[in-house]
Amino acid sequence: QVQLVESGGGLVQPGGSLRLSCAASGTIFSLYAMNWYRQTPGKQRELVAIITSGGSTNYADSVKGRFVISRDNAKNTLYLQMNSLKPEDTAVYYCNLVGLCSDGGCGGDYWGQGTQVTVSS
Repeated sequence: QVQLVESGGGLVQPGGSLRLSCAASGTIFSLYAMNWYRQTPGKQRELVAIITSGGSTNYADSVKGRFVISRDNAKNTLYLQMNSLKPEDTAVYYCNLVGLCSDGGCGGDYWGQGTQVTVSS
């Protein structure tokens, strides 16, 4: 029932900017912490940025100062603004919804299909 759809990926030159979006449906979006992950073939999926339901954020050291995670609860949408892009940022970027926990256990996480970001001259 929960669906996450990423968009906004593409080809950009080093030093350029790109804005990714993740549209959520089928749940009360404002209740959930959200993450952006990225993955390159042959590597484990890497956590890039986190935003809590209250709007607090954290970033991987590799993107700190360059990327900004944000959310618009009225639009049920998560964003990742990527600035000063480097070739090492090339990856498939995934949106992740963190399941809520209760006395009966935790709900499962949900993932989008991913969007390709390629940084190359």
